Amino acid sequence: MSFVKGLKCKECGQDYPKKPLHVCETCFGPLEVIYDYEQIRKNISREKIASRPHNLWRYRELLPIDGEPRTGLHSGFTPLIRADRLAKVFGVKELYLKDDSVNHPTFSYKDRVVSVAITKAMEFGYDTVSCASTGNLANSVAAHAAKAGLNCYVFIPDGLEQGKIIGSAIYEPHVVSIRGNYDDVNRLCSEIADKYEWAFVNVNLRPYYAEGAKTHGFEVAEQLGWKLPRHIVVASAGGTILPKVAQGFHELKRVGLIEDDHFKIYSAQAEGSAPIIHALKSGTDLINPVKPQTIATSIAIGNPADGYYVLQAIRESGGWGESATDEEIIEGIKLLARTEGIFTEPAGGTEVAVTQKLIQQGRIPRDESIVISITGNGYKTLEAVANCVAKPFTINATLPHFDELYKKLAEPISDKALAAKG
Repeated sequence: MSFVKGLKCKECGQDYPKKPLHVCETCFGPLEVIYDYEQIRKNISREKIASRPHNLWRYRELLPIDGEPRTGLHSGFTPLIRADRLAKVFGVKELYLKDDSVNHPTFSYKDRVVSVAITKAMEFGYDTVSCASTGNLANSVAAHAAKAGLNCYVFIPDGLEQGKIIGSAIYEPHVVSIRGNYDDVNRLCSEIADKYEWAFVNVNLRPYYAEGAKTHGFEVAEQLGWKLPRHIVVASAGGTILPKVAQGFHELKRVGLIEDDHFKIYSAQAEGSAPIIHALKSGTDLINPVKPQTIATSIAIGNPADGYYVLQAIRESGGWGESATDEEIIEGIKLLARTEGIFTEPAGGTEVAVTQKLIQQGRIPRDESIVISITGNGYKTLEAVANCVAKPFTINATLPHFDELYKKLAEPISDKALAAKG
């Protein structure tokens, strides 16, 4: 049973039917999905959700499909990890990692939004799906399209990491690399969507696609015992996930699944691509586009489509945001790896670095619950840290050679420091 009433313009309120539409004809504002929350409240419960498979579709009453899920049956329900070692470094009491770096099948949060978008594309009768992507979305669209037996084209900016290029090409879609940055790719894809009438998950299917991001927040609440964290830090690129997590938290209260929907949400951006943070700190609603220059390619979007709604969600919650330099991002990746054994991509390193800043600034209290949303996997972006990790020790295959190495490695740090000083 579907509880979707239709689409509505987020700006002027104009109503639209359930069709592959994304822009209001009256004011050119973005469209969003509208639900019958009273009926959802009567048909959903914690017990019903708990009885379902551990995937994102356990919250299907709050997702915009009409029939059965067509893909994503193993996507979602990623771990919420108590990060005590990282908490000790930060000097905080209660810290969690929502780890979408292990999301099935392509190891990023994008498997959530793509599961919903491709299911909806099949409901609308499309046989070709596509996207504009900085890498993770292309991987996910290619994988889910292969599973569903759909034709697929993915468009990426030239110069992406090999892990993300190969991570799309292996599924045998048509991979098209565009000379330019993501914003150039996105503009072209809008024109292609109009001409060829394909299902672009983040263009003409964007209202439905974005709804999948709510499941990241739904799971956090369920995994915390149907409670919200007091603080949650989320990376911002195009701006889809942060406002949808906030919306999802409020929806849980509206349909009776949680009692308290008080939380603060924070944006994390790379300093070399931080138009949302610039606007936040300037106290304006105007997002001034920038030309991205950062190692964090997955969040290197200079003109975020939903930037305004990120600002709105942050301010409504009483949260804030910060940016991190490339050096701080790398340190964030390494810190997460050595304390919690999680290898994240630069977007996750950005979130770790920004969380530490916000705690040091006193914006996030040290004695309240904190969640960091880890949205992607580091094995896709090896280039970012390849020159920042220790090289292997090379020795002959003899025990004496290892004994000699071990003796050096086992020296007390103070002795090594003295030796270094001469």
